[in-house]
Amino acid sequence: MPSIDDRLKDISEIRSMMEQSTKFLSLSGLSGISAGVVGIVAVVVAQLFLNSAGSESAVPNNARLFLIGSVMTLVAALSLAVFFSVRMARKKNLPVWGGTTKSLLVNLFIPLVAGGLFCFALLFHNIPLLIAPSMLIFYGLALLNASKYTFKEIRYLGVSEMCLGLTASFCLQFGLILWGAGFGVLHIVYGAVMYFKYEK
Repeated sequence: MPSIDDRLKDISEIRSMMEQSTKFLSLSGLSGISAGVVGIVAVVVAQLFLNSAGSESAVPNNARLFLIGSVMTLVAALSLAVFFSVRMARKKNLPVWGGTTKSLLVNLFIPLVAGGLFCFALLFHNIPLLIAPSMLIFYGLALLNASKYTFKEIRYLGVSEMCLGLTASFCLQFGLILWGAGFGVLHIVYGAVMYFKYEK
C-alpha cells in the first residue's frame, strides 16, 4: 500500500502536469529584464530629444514620434521576450507553441491592439498628453488578461502598470517619467524576481 509521502508525490506530479498543459511556463525572467532595459533606453533617448528641442513643451508637438518610438520599443521588447522564452523552453524541454500559447497571445494582444488604436485616436484628436498614461493602462490590462495562462506574477505586474497609468493620467507633467517607470523599472524588478524564483 502506498505511503502518504508517495501519495503526496503523485498528487504533486499530477498537479505539475495539469499546470504545464494549461499554463505557459516558458516565460523567462531575462525577457522582463531585457524589456526593462529597452524601456529605460527609450526614455533616455526621448528625454535627450526633448532637451535638444528646447523644453518639455515639445512633448505635444512630438507626440507622433513618441508614439512611433513606443511601438518600436514594444516590438523590440517582445522580440527579446520570444528569444529568451524559446531558449528557456528548450533548456527545460517545455513546449513553446500550443493551445496555451495561442490563448495567451490572443488575450494579450486584444487589449494591446485596442490600446494602440486608442492612442492613435488621441493623436488624431490632438490629445497627446494622455498617450503615455493610456499606454500604461492598456498594457496593464493586457497583462492582466493574459495572466491566467502563465505565472501569477504577471497579474501583479499588470495591476502595477495600470496604477502607474492612472497616476500619470492625473499627473500629465510626469507622463514620460512614469512611462519609464512602468516599461523600464517595473519590468526589471519583475524580471529579476522571476529569474531568481524560477530559473536560478
